[in-house]
Amino acid sequence: MREDNQLLVITHLSQLLDLVTGIGGFIVPLIIWATQKDKVAGMDMHGKMIINFQISIFIYSIICIPLIILFGLGIILLILVGLLALVLPILNAIKVSNGEMPYYPLTIQFLK
Repeated sequence: MREDNQLLVITHLSQLLDLVTGIGGFIVPLIIWATQKDKVAGMDMHGKMIINFQISIFIYSIICIPLIILFGLGIILLILVGLLALVLPILNAIKVSNGEMPYYPLTIQFLK
């Protein structure tokens, strides 16, 4: 296995493709993780974190939709989910580039 912090940073930042394509922020990290998990040190752990985070963000977004209709509170929650989806990949990419461990709060652990 080789060390490749740049690829790990790119994998975290690739989540921001959701802002442009809608689903690219899930597909691109999934492809990078699936193809590089046995070749790059730490990629398996980082890839699982990212996929878990992306699935969690999707679930939280879906939960917000009926809350918009019922209480109007869903709009505020949807904005918060969007901010998390924007800010956390950037912060974690910076952490990875500095050799620190990334952390995605409120993430449901689907892949372990």
